Amino acid sequence: MSSVVEQPADRPAAPVRLRRGPAAVLQGVALALGLVLMIGGFALIAVDYRPYKIPTASMHPTLQAGDTVLARKVGGGTIGRGDVVVFRDQAWGGELMVKRVVAVGGDTVATTSAGSDQRLTVNGQPVDEPYLAAQGRQGESFSVTVPQGRLFLLGDNRVGSLDSRTHLEVDGGTVPAAEVEARVEATLQPFGRMGLLERTTAFDSFPGPKAGSPGPLEPAAYASVAGAALIVVTSVVGGVAGLARRFRRGRST
Repeated sequence: MSSVVEQPADRPAAPVRLRRGPAAVLQGVALALGLVLMIGGFALIAVDYRPYKIPTASMHPTLQAGDTVLARKVGGGTIGRGDVVVFRDQAWGGELMVKRVVAVGGDTVATTSAGSDQRLTVNGQPVDEPYLAAQGRQGESFSVTVPQGRLFLLGDNRVGSLDSRTHLEVDGGTVPAAEVEARVEATLQPFGRMGLLERTTAFDSFPGPKAGSPGPLEPAAYASVAGAALIVVTSVVGGVAGLARRFRRGRST
């Protein structure tokens, strides 16, 4: 009788565990950090800011016709003198407009005279306005006491702006603060004018609400750009290092 010798079954080979070196771990961390910075910065801008197109030259030279600006969504109660805001008022035709707030509820806003040295005054105090397209005569003289909860707005191009002076017959040309949608903080386009809108100090000597400080736009933009750059640099460095390793292995065989 022949005997049958049982052959032991082949054992499955143990899976090969690839150990990642310190360089690979560092690359993964850098890519993850870059992704967080890029997406986080972009998401913050997308949530807090909205783009608006400037249709006219009424805010020249601060903003020019055709500019695309980024404005941060804010409530009317946070607006102060000197802020450049986006608003909509049905008494003004219901269109989105961009103007500068020069007086708030309780202020008396006026011009000093109708002469060539005409200046804006708030509560009897002349305002030095370095952002104007031109100093001097600003149009017909007026004097308005702003009701509480409302704003008086002018364009920086005083000789070419349809603003509160044009609507004096309706609530003294004032606009409800609640109609403000956003505060302009930067110019996005054209590329040559891209940059943050400088906060004016023209009203800092007045008691009461002043121009708001910039929001998180600048740090968020830097974070997004830095994250994208980190991803690109890490990917390039990792690719070059991989090619170098393959080249060395090829020469050693």
